[in-house]
Amino acid sequence: MGTLWTATAIRIEANLSFIGLGVPPPTPTWGGIIREGMDYLSNASWISLFSGVAILITVLSFNMLGDGIRDIIDPHITHGV
Repeated sequence: MGTLWTATAIRIEANLSFIGLGVPPPTPTWGGIIREGMDYLSNASWISLFSGVAILITVLSFNMLGDGIRDIIDPHITHGV
């Protein structure tokens, strides 16, 4: 559950930072970087794109880590087989 909650916290923080309700601007956050990159989408779309991909990879990694730990701790769980 810890890895799932960590991934959820990352997503929530990024969402709040994107809409301006997160950490104040001097501190870099992925949501803040995506928001700042919105002004440059036509010229430098990679600013928002790479930040979004970083969030995706991080959240997916935490979810996969949690699944792997669960499989190691309780190998008798069948996954739809």
